[in-house]
Amino acid sequence: MAQIYPFQPFRYTGQAGPLENLVTQPYDKISPAMQSRYLSLSPHNLVRVILGERRAGDSESDNVYTRAARYLDDWIARGVLARDNHPGIFPYFQEFTVPDTGERLVRKGFIALGAVEDYSAGVVHRHEQTLSGPKKDRLELLRHTRAHCGQLFMLYSDPDGAIDALLDEAAALAPVAEVTDEYGAVHRVWRTADAARVGQLMADKKLLIADGHHRYETALAFRHENAGLPGADRVMMTFVNMHSPGLRILATHRLAIGLAEGFADRFLRAAAAGFLVEEISSLDGLKRAWDEGEGRTIIGAAVGNRLFLLEDRHARGELDVRVLHQRVLAQALGIGEEAVRDEKHLRYIRGLDAAVQEVRKGAAQIAFLLKPVSVEQVAATSFAGGVMPQKSTDFYPKLLSGLTIYKLR
Repeated sequence: MAQIYPFQPFRYTGQAGPLENLVTQPYDKISPAMQSRYLSLSPHNLVRVILGERRAGDSESDNVYTRAARYLDDWIARGVLARDNHPGIFPYFQEFTVPDTGERLVRKGFIALGAVEDYSAGVVHRHEQTLSGPKKDRLELLRHTRAHCGQLFMLYSDPDGAIDALLDEAAALAPVAEVTDEYGAVHRVWRTADAARVGQLMADKKLLIADGHHRYETALAFRHENAGLPGADRVMMTFVNMHSPGLRILATHRLAIGLAEGFADRFLRAAAAGFLVEEISSLDGLKRAWDEGEGRTIIGAAVGNRLFLLEDRHARGELDVRVLHQRVLAQALGIGEEAVRDEKHLRYIRGLDAAVQEVRKGAAQIAFLLKPVSVEQVAATSFAGGVMPQKSTDFYPKLLSGLTIYKLR
């Protein structure tokens, strides 16, 4: 069912400079400080294309999107980027340390093109809702550049590891690209595994979007408005076996902001109606509850300098993130689905300690702390046709943008 295609990507050449000065984290993970650092590293850093600077004098003819297209075309014209001579697929391994646990793992995948399929076709499955703003932004960028600079992160099921074995064979050679990112993850790319055999093995797979829901739906919209454009029906993807021992999901915690005065008392009273509310002394108590609470729905909450454990009185085996959105955010705080989609009153953050510190320094009013979902939970939800709230998963590490670029001819 999955249609996988070799392709001829553009890649940075030696003329561009060291690769660590050129590639970036995905656009939605780039903070203003990271953007500034990327801009300072090199005049050819990809941030100028995927998340350029907005200027006070921006106009219809000179803006962040038109400049992105000019940068990309100029780099190609000057040989900073060059297209590979022959089509291929690209094994892509990431060696990394898991935050909090210190495990050192390798996640194995491969970069290729995948067909852009409507969800109704039953080939590509989503697991999260999307936000309207990012899709408008990404579509405008795609219209101008006609290029995909970052890969969508797709999961497939291969319990026997037949595809991973082919990738391992290719990885016995020297990589064509190797770079260590700002989080210490080492990214290596090879060119190519047995493309025909990989395509055969992938033909019966369903695909699950791990990361890149907004960009996938942007690609769907672009295909729809460019039905006759060759290549618009394909998008660049990294495919990873969901049974890979290197696959890890971190939790994405929620920060509530802009709440009316007296929010703390109202929230605790409302939560007590449907949850067992227990004040705890430290995050260790929350972690113990998660470890010992198999099948129980337990959510942490930081309010001021206090920590609370909220256990749903009735939910058994439900996803914590769904209970949080439906029973806590919507009912106890009045933050409904529309407000979440429009990114009102809610921010997202990785790391328990970081989330709690945001509240204690006054940058947020409440931090909601979640246990990471499992790959099995994500797959069960997605293949059953369900979706999770936005930002329910954080697959770590992220796929670097700029290792390969798919530009429509």
